[in-house]
Amino acid sequence: MSDLLTYCISVFTGFFAIMNPLSNIPIFLSLTEGASKAEKQKVNKKAILVAFIIIAVFVVLGKFIFQLFGITIPAFKITGGILIFYVGFDMLQSRKSGVKHLKETNFDENIAVSPLAIPILAGPGTIVTAMNFTSNATYLNIGLVILIFGLMCVLTYITFSLSDFIAAKIGDNVISVIGKIMGLIIAIIGTTMVIQGLKLTFDFLN
Repeated sequence: MSDLLTYCISVFTGFFAIMNPLSNIPIFLSLTEGASKAEKQKVNKKAILVAFIIIAVFVVLGKFIFQLFGITIPAFKITGGILIFYVGFDMLQSRKSGVKHLKETNFDENIAVSPLAIPILAGPGTIVTAMNFTSNATYLNIGLVILIFGLMCVLTYITFSLSDFIAAKIGDNVISVIGKIMGLIIAIIGTTMVIQGLKLTFDFLN
């Protein structure tokens, strides 16, 4: 039971660090600039739903994808770990993707799918994190990962719904600090994945 609880905490921490609803507030506000409250909510709902479907598909079909392309777990962990570390390192360096500064001259609800759902919410980092937790897991673990990601989506939806209020109250500086802390956690998760992958590789060779 304690192992299951530890697993759930690890999954939640991983998703929270990589998605980080608070640090995504400026992105959401920038992409929906000029939109009415109703339009913002419509974009919010659509983005969260699309992100959830994408991650759920990868979680459920993860093992099949591995078999189809002949991907080994050690190789996935090493490659995925490097990718996640890079995402965390960029956050620590305060490097932001050009998409985060996107300015829409005409508001378009399609931003809910791209770039908001993909790649901001359900980008490579989130996909790798999800598949890492289910690459060699039981059906119970797979169900827990989907459930926890669903909880993360709910938290993100609430955060985006209150984005104007939160941004006004805590300010950009606090959001930036939170982003750096999450970046450090993400980098550590990436490093751990690489170490696990290398250990599995050497165990296999021995």
